[in-house]
Amino acid sequence: MGIGVAGYPEKHQEAATMEIDLENLKRKVDAGADAVFTQLFFVNSNFFAFRDHCEKRGIHVPIVPGIMPITDFARIKRITAMCGTVFPDDLADRLEAVKDNPQAQFDIGVEHAIHQCEELRAAGVPGIHFYALNRSDACQKILDAMQLRPSI
Repeated sequence: MGIGVAGYPEKHQEAATMEIDLENLKRKVDAGADAVFTQLFFVNSNFFAFRDHCEKRGIHVPIVPGIMPITDFARIKRITAMCGTVFPDDLADRLEAVKDNPQAQFDIGVEHAIHQCEELRAAGVPGIHFYALNRSDACQKILDAMQLRPSI
């Protein structure tokens, strides 16, 4: 049994500043959290900066990145608008170009998530939390591409 808490690599949208958000996270960890699970993000450099800030603040529990494979562009636009997640322009442009092709959206989204996960894994993250939204097929493709899919 363990306690996981939420962390926000790009700042919780209700926090006035990143500093305040990190102070809140530090309080949660000091209260007994065993791990931090992050909000979804699409720009790994934002996660790495967050991880560095946490380390400097004395947050030494595992920080598990949250990855959401894009499977539907309209849906991800709504989600990122609600949570304030940075969405890269180049990725948005690629998805906009195929907005009438659900399979192409899925393929582009999964490709982006694979690249994210490979870079995160190479950087030594303790695990990856997938926001699957009932699309486990996207997660299966990512795990297959990374040769991490468990045999059943």
